[in-house]
Amino acid sequence: MRIAIATEVFLPKIDGITNRLRSTIEELTRLGHEVLVFAPTGAVAEHAGARVVRVPGAPFPPYPGLRVSAPDPRIAWELARFAPHVVHAVGPACLGIWASLAARSLRIPLVASYHTDLPRYLAGYRLSFAKPVIWPLLRAIHGLAHVNLCPSSFTRDELHAHGIEPVELWRGGVDTARFSPAKRSLEMRLRLAGGAPDGPIVLSVGRISPEKNLGLFARVLEAIPEARVAFVGDGPARPALERRLRGKRASFLGFLEGDDLAAAFASADVFLMPSRTETLGFVVLEAMASGCPVVAARAGGIPDLVAHEESGLLYDPEREEEAIASIRGLLEDDGRRLFLARMARKRAEESSWPAETRRLLQAYRTAIVLQRTQGMLGRLRRMVFA
Repeated sequence: MRIAIATEVFLPKIDGITNRLRSTIEELTRLGHEVLVFAPTGAVAEHAGARVVRVPGAPFPPYPGLRVSAPDPRIAWELARFAPHVVHAVGPACLGIWASLAARSLRIPLVASYHTDLPRYLAGYRLSFAKPVIWPLLRAIHGLAHVNLCPSSFTRDELHAHGIEPVELWRGGVDTARFSPAKRSLEMRLRLAGGAPDGPIVLSVGRISPEKNLGLFARVLEAIPEARVAFVGDGPARPALERRLRGKRASFLGFLEGDDLAAAFASADVFLMPSRTETLGFVVLEAMASGCPVVAARAGGIPDLVAHEESGLLYDPEREEEAIASIRGLLEDDGRRLFLARMARKRAEESSWPAETRRLLQAYRTAIVLQRTQGMLGRLRRMVFA
């Protein structure tokens, strides 16, 4: 199959969407499919044998790392030349819209996937003025697609409630060979603890930004003074968070990749996910695969991954004292913490990239069938009413 993927973000940027695309493209090409990627300026030129067409765009100040791509005739020209069996618009917002319109004009089957909870993000980026138009805009964008995908049942229900159909699940997977309890490392534990491993370590991995609700870590340090917190990642809220935690038992390691990232997950004692806006939360799955017990807000797509008291602990996001009590309980009970770690690893082993890519390919095939059916019905309608 020839597959064209249009994305608003791509490598070398590191986030949940780029990690998902990196693993998906690797699996698609391993299976023998041919992939062409459309991405903003600054993206790598190639990944896993997939050529990347870099489309110019202007920086988007409220969200560093994101570019606003203008309509570019090269998108339609490259699509016509590549002649894909399907186009996949990943989180279409600018570039993805132009690729979607080009696909429809060229009568190419179109799949669109929704990954970012844009309506909830607006306030954190001073874009609340856009709230009245965001859902109508999303309906129009996703209405172009023959098949829509999203990463969790919560997100699917929300999209249905706002008139976006059909929507199928594409959860994505985790590399359980890379993310493993075997990657636990004393050297990494020293790094997480800032060189002083004299207490348990509570870990955060991901973008340090307003919508992630990372202020909860300050409350953890106040309530559990023997604990340390470690942040892996970067983002616009990092300077403010560093100022807030200055002089406290907190470490900021910046971005980590590969074996270093795997070692960070495996070397911590608890992984805390306080975000209320995750459509899925890949870092949660990576923590589970690494045998790091998870405490997470019962919000968004997280309950699709974490079963309370079985593979982790969930708390009411409106009652953050529940999160602190859960962390304290795990740190005081090694047996319970190790049990949840083993069960989390078992749950993660059920989510492999080969399995999730097979589901994605089935969605592509569905879009191809729907496009052909719609084309046949259109021709029949023209014949009847000619």
